[in-house]
Parts: sequence; C-alpha cells; structure tokens
Amino acid sequence: MTTATDAPPGAAEAGVGAAPRGDALDTALTQLDDVAARMGLPAGIHAILRKPARALVVSVPFEREDGTVEVCEGYRVQHTTVRGPAKGGIRFHPDVTLRDVTALSMWMSWKCAIVNVPFGGGKGGVAVDPGRLTERELERLTRRYASEILPIIGPYKDIPAPDVNTGERVMAWIMDTYSMTTGYPVPGVVTGKPLHVGGSRGRAEATARGVMVTTLAALRRRGQDPAGARVAIQGFGNLGSHLARLLSDAGCAIVAVSDRQGGVHGDALDVGALLEHKREGGTVAGTPGGEAISNEELLALDCDVLVPSALGNAITADNADAVCAPLVVEGANGPVSFEADRILAERGVVVVPDILANAGGVTVSYFEWVQALQAYFWSADDVNARLRRIMERAYDAVAELAEQKGLTLRQAALWLGVERVAAAHATRGLFP
Repeated sequence: MTTATDAPPGAAEAGVGAAPRGDALDTALTQLDDVAARMGLPAGIHAILRKPARALVVSVPFEREDGTVEVCEGYRVQHTTVRGPAKGGIRFHPDVTLRDVTALSMWMSWKCAIVNVPFGGGKGGVAVDPGRLTERELERLTRRYASEILPIIGPYKDIPAPDVNTGERVMAWIMDTYSMTTGYPVPGVVTGKPLHVGGSRGRAEATARGVMVTTLAALRRRGQDPAGARVAIQGFGNLGSHLARLLSDAGCAIVAVSDRQGGVHGDALDVGALLEHKREGGTVAGTPGGEAISNEELLALDCDVLVPSALGNAITADNADAVCAPLVVEGANGPVSFEADRILAERGVVVVPDILANAGGVTVSYFEWVQALQAYFWSADDVNARLRRIMERAYDAVAELAEQKGLTLRQAALWLGVERVAAAHATRGLFP
C-alpha cells in the first residue's frame, strides 16, 4: 500500500504506538494507529476507519411491574458496512457506554475480516442491570430497544446477536418485534436465536469451540502436544463452561476455573462436577475435589495456557508481570489491556488476541444467517466441521504473517483485518 503522508484527523489524541488513556475506544484507536503506521495505510482510509459509519443513541423507556416508568439509554453503532451488513452483539450491562460500544464495533470489523466472513462491524447495548428486572420487564425493555433501533437493522443492513447478559430469549424477542413490524417473519434479522425460530445448531457453544480450536492450534505451533496441557480459565459463563468441557474432551487438563464468586484449582478438575456445582449453586467456588483460588491468583497460576474469558481488562499493567502461563488465549473481548499486552510480549508470553480467538461466535452467526436466508438448515456436525476449517485457516494466516513480518499475533491479526477492510474501501471508492 502507499505510505501515508500525514496523520488522520484525531490521530494525535493517543499517538501512534502511545499508551492509551485507558478505556476501550482509546485502546482500539491506538491499535489501529499502530498497525496503520506499520502497514503504510493511506491517510484517507485511516481517517475513515477511525470513525464509525453510524452511531445511534436512543432513549429506552419501559414500564416496571409497579406501573412506574424507567428510562435507560441504548446504543447501536455500525463501524463499517463496506464488506457486508454490520454484525455484532447486544449487551445489557449498567456500565455500557457509547465509547465502549464504538470500540467493540471496530473490533468486530477486524474480527469478521480475519475469518473472512462478509460482514462489517456492529455493536449495541443498553445501560441497564438486567439482574434487577423481572422477565416481563426485561421483555418490555428489549422490545422497546428493538423498536428504537429498528430503522437501521435488518438482514441486509445490520444483524444483532447475543452478548453480555443477552441470549436466545432476547434474540427471539428482537426477531419477533422486527417481524411484527414488517408484517412477515424475518429470521435473518438476528442470530443466536432458539432452534425452533430459525437458530443454528452449534451456535450456543460456537465461541467456545472457536477458542478451543485456536488454543489447540497455538499449542501445536509451539511444539506442545495438547494432550495433558494444563489450562486455567477465568470466567465460567457460557464461554468458559463450554470451553472447559471442549478442552477436557480434547485431552487438556483443566487445572483452575473461576467466576465472580471465586474459583477452584487442582491437578485435573472434573469438568462434569464443576458444571453440576455451577448449576446447583450458581458458582464453581467450593466445588469438591479442588482447592479455593481467587480470580487474581488464577491469573498468576503456573500453567501452560491461561484463558481470560470474563470481562475486559482482567490483565493490566498492575498484574501482567505475575502471569506465569507462556500462552494466553483471549476468550473475552479485551481481557488484556494495551500496556499489559506490551509487557507480556516483552516477556515472551504469546497472546492469541480476541479478534482471532473468539471469532467462532460470529462465524457460526454467519452460518445461521446463511441458513435463514436459504431456509435450509445444517447438521451440528456440518456446522462444527465448517467452523473448524475457518478457524484453523484464520489462525494459520495470522501466525504465518506474524512470522514473516516479525509481529506479535495481535499485530498480525490487526494487520490482516485492517488490510482486508481497507482493500474493500479502496476497491469500492467514495460515494458520491
């Protein structure tokens, strides 16, 4: 590509390669600026990629059970649609902000490009704690939010999916709200739906399966047999619980898991017992057959693979030096801060970045979207086989680029993702 001759507007906010101020958007912009400088990204395209194509802020009023009305703020951001419809999750969390959603939509652009599915990046959310809502209140909130963002979503415009504190039920409500408004069923408007309304087999565990595939590929590339590899997983929700089972089935030893209430560790934990204890008590803490461990202690555990799969910024400059695992696989979005990533790289710790490692979810979302458009559905074996091929191909492409150019896996993944999005921009040109 032609070398950029000047910095894009706003690039000086963080500075190329400089440590960001701390939030997700600062990190995302600094990562983009860094890779843009490395690859000689044209200044015009760089400037376009630093800004979302569209950002919608909406008011979300809904009625509580006692008849009072509560008003939350909601967002839907489309970073780019140059490679296809925007694609990305919707999260319900009290800490959701427009800046965070914007950063997540940017990362979705790179993620979709890395696995080469024909989507752009999108993300949405509502600043609310769903844990304090009844099911009817949650449904009212979801349907009102869906109606507010309805003008910019659709199977050929923007396709939401589950994220933090949302799942199949929320996706079904959004799909129904959209369908009732259009007057006919539109199963392709969201992914992550229940099977009986057009969902895909394999979607529930797709993100975990993608993390499993990249973890095994990373171990093999390091010359280590995955059988017996000691794995610690921080976070035991949908991703962490499925991942523990999948890695255990692949021969790995799960030596520690944790959730918000605490964790447990041992030489080789019984994953079935962990799942049962979580179902009965709501936490893995206290599972028989292991010793208690805190979330911070888990991050510093002596193991072969560390998988932070809870929320972002689990590993920061304050605790990066304590990480003992030679391989960190990012299950969650942004679990390693910008500064921590630099510290780990200097120590020789290999980090498989989130935009590669957890791309299994959006890959199977793509499969679900295709199936919905065709009204033809695949078997679980077919879904899983297709997912494995795509994830292995993406990992190999990133690893080979990293070796060729002397980059970390994160730098190589960003390079590949940004390059593909930039190429689409250059090919399509500007309208008008």
